[in-house]
Amino acid sequence: MKVKPMLKKIVFKLIFAVGISITIIIGIFSYVSVQSQNKTLLAETERHTYQQSETIRSSTKFGMLLNEREHVHEIINAVGRQNSFKEIRIFNKEGEIIYSSNPDHIGIMVDKNAEACYTCHETDEPLEKLSIPDRSRIFASDSGRVLGTINPIYNEPACYRAPCHAHSSEQVVLGVLDVTVSLNPIDDRMANSKIRMLLFTLIVILAISSVLLYFVRIWVDKPVHKLVDATKSVASGNLNYTIEMNSSDELGALARSFNNMTKKLAEARLQLFQSDKMASLGRLAAGVAHEINNPLTGILTYSSFLLKRTKNYPEFQEDLSVIVRETKRSREIVKGLLDFARQSIPKKNKANINDIIDRAISIVDNQLSINHINLEKVFDENLPEITVDANQMQQVIINLIVNAIHASDKNGGAITVRTNLISLAPWGITQVKSALCTNGHNLMDQTVKIKGMPSIRVQANADGKEGFINLDPVYGKNRNLHGVKLKDKSEVDISCPQCNVSLLHKSKKCPECGGPVYFFEVPGKGRFEGCAIKGGKWQYWEAIEKEGKKEYVEIVVSDAGCGIPQENMSKIFEPFFTTKGQKGTGLGLAVIWGIIDNHNGRITVESEVAKGTAFTIRLPIEKEL
Repeated sequence: MKVKPMLKKIVFKLIFAVGISITIIIGIFSYVSVQSQNKTLLAETERHTYQQSETIRSSTKFGMLLNEREHVHEIINAVGRQNSFKEIRIFNKEGEIIYSSNPDHIGIMVDKNAEACYTCHETDEPLEKLSIPDRSRIFASDSGRVLGTINPIYNEPACYRAPCHAHSSEQVVLGVLDVTVSLNPIDDRMANSKIRMLLFTLIVILAISSVLLYFVRIWVDKPVHKLVDATKSVASGNLNYTIEMNSSDELGALARSFNNMTKKLAEARLQLFQSDKMASLGRLAAGVAHEINNPLTGILTYSSFLLKRTKNYPEFQEDLSVIVRETKRSREIVKGLLDFARQSIPKKNKANINDIIDRAISIVDNQLSINHINLEKVFDENLPEITVDANQMQQVIINLIVNAIHASDKNGGAITVRTNLISLAPWGITQVKSALCTNGHNLMDQTVKIKGMPSIRVQANADGKEGFINLDPVYGKNRNLHGVKLKDKSEVDISCPQCNVSLLHKSKKCPECGGPVYFFEVPGKGRFEGCAIKGGKWQYWEAIEKEGKKEYVEIVVSDAGCGIPQENMSKIFEPFFTTKGQKGTGLGLAVIWGIIDNHNGRITVESEVAKGTAFTIRLPIEKEL
């Protein structure tokens, strides 16, 4: 591995930062500890030296009173031979060394500016009294540092009254006892302490760095490598790449978020592909209308003309009938493509829905007669006018009646078109068409639909399992689709699939069961809340509840035909889904859904095989401002 890439790694940077921190911390601790230890040893040495000085002074006192110089010399020499002492000296008042453990120094006059004399003689007159702390000094010598302690010998009655002395009673200090001790043992000990501290610091840095390296490689380096490899794979276009990481820390959460992100990107790419496909379909439809409609019209005109002219030639009649029939079917396919591709914003005006239905019935009246179908109208004549695009609503009614004709028996049947004025509470009626998490991410899932409506997708975590739940978009309905198996009454932790922000209310509890409450924002319609317990039914949408009951114009188109199998009920509003085989394009109901949705209405269907189908449309009545 090269050095420069190694230095750029997070592991190295982290260990380097920790090493520097440890070095600084232990360095400061070591410095304080060594200084404290140095001061303690020096203080103890000073105390011990002063005690020894007092012992020497007491031991030589009587020898000096009796003027037994040899005896005093023996005591000083005996004490001075100990390894701890460098030299023991006694000065008289003139500064002459009269006793010394070093015989060569006896009789020498001491410089008053020397280490032993300076403290007392730094002023013009020598000090007669000296505090105990000031009696010690540390100075350098050829053999190292030296600690010296001076002990004044004061004039006592026994001194100036003795027959052998000629001291005046006014004289305060007779001389000075000077004891010097080498500090080399202490300095050696401090040097060893510094070396031990340095070795300890290096060992601690290496030990902590090794342990840190081990755990960082496991907890940080490997997961980060996985994330880097994953981002490179996704950048190359592989949106199916997933990271296998089961840790519960931030990197584990990041890996799960990454997996969710790639999944969403894959879905978005699919949706983009679908959008591009639909856009291409629209352009294709426009091209088909322009390029094929005219030839189809020519084929239909001439084949119909030939069909009339060949009445006496049955061998041609059958072939020409096929041409006419298939040409008409081709024209219907082109018309369906155009209707689906060019869904436009409705041009709304006040209109009576009963009149729109009458116009639609008049258009399909010929088909009703041909198929021997009886159409019954049950109109509420007191319906108010509503704001709709009359042409689009007429198209809706025509498509529903035509579908009912195709579903009816070939030998006849019955179709009923009913209108009513109804008043409904929002519960079980109002649809959520847009949902956002607190970070503004879209929660609507166009790929998974419930009763033909886009669902609300959230991430769920409960009982140690993680997956997705698609919530029913209708307020008050709980036809949720669970992508993860959960036990009934389980508390579900709900979050945004894109950013993992929690969608659980921090303080609010479900008023029915006391469980947690999830929420999301509906743009322009406030906050939607619901029970986060598996199987919980409670929901509350404050903004909608405040609006109270709403009036709707209800249109029901029902037949007694073949019905729709239950497995197809969730697909009937999807583009290109058809049960008519080659007779249908699968675009009629998709067009109807788009028109009703653009009118802020709802369309539902109920069907039972062999008993019939009923499509119910509810269009809101907008209040006058």
